[in-house]
Amino acid sequence: MFSRREFSKLALAALPASAAFARRVNSKVHGVQIGAQSYSFRDRSLDECIKGMQEIRLGECELFEGHVGPHASREDMRKWRLTVPLDEIRNVRRKFDAAGIQLYAYNYSFRDDFTDDEIKRGFEITKALGVKNITASSTLSVVDRVDREAKQYKIRVGFHGHSNTKDPNEFSSAGSFEKAMAGRSPYINVNLDIGHFTAAGGDPVAFIQKHHARIVTLHIKDRKKDDGPNMPFGQGDTPIKEVLQLLEKNKYKIPANIEYEYQGSDTTVEVKKCFDYCKQALA
Repeated sequence: MFSRREFSKLALAALPASAAFARRVNSKVHGVQIGAQSYSFRDRSLDECIKGMQEIRLGECELFEGHVGPHASREDMRKWRLTVPLDEIRNVRRKFDAAGIQLYAYNYSFRDDFTDDEIKRGFEITKALGVKNITASSTLSVVDRVDREAKQYKIRVGFHGHSNTKDPNEFSSAGSFEKAMAGRSPYINVNLDIGHFTAAGGDPVAFIQKHHARIVTLHIKDRKKDDGPNMPFGQGDTPIKEVLQLLEKNKYKIPANIEYEYQGSDTTVEVKKCFDYCKQALA
């Protein structure tokens, strides 16, 4: 039994969490989680990015490292990664919580010139952000070192591909992703960019059907085939509607994160157009 005073204290303590929940931005459309890779807002600060997402009503984010760290030389970037106080990183998470936006993944792109400490630090930063997913534009040759830390921290890594099919060490084709996952832990996964995958000659619908359990997030963008350019949504060859409808039909719990890269006007205006297109595709 609680006294009236104790009960009042407990009720007051619960208010911030309740208020935060009430402010949560809901951008699910027919069960499909639509969000944004914050790289879409690369022309503005983290605070301005969060404000833009609130205005558009996008409630889930994959955080671009450039919104957390400095735009610096390679060595200065390594120094920042290894020395940034984790309280600074936790403060980034608090900003998203205060805005009612779910922080789902951190984008930390492991490359061959990363030291083991630099790879490990990516997982420490991700843990400090309170998320369980990393997305990474990386190489096949770094996967073993990443897998070692992923297993230790129990954080999934979704490797991100581009449309460079000529370099066997880069992620692009279905085969490159399958090679990375083969014989490694379940923490090695895919961050499928459906625009780049289409431009590289892939079929994102077929790939998602086959590997949905190993896909951390999707990047939603539109590109032309044959390594063609980025296009406004609906003007390229990428089957955006079919992908979103596949997620809805099969209830795949994979966030579909808008990544605005085509040439447009104001960023917030263009990302809203992208969101509207996604909503129409699921109408």
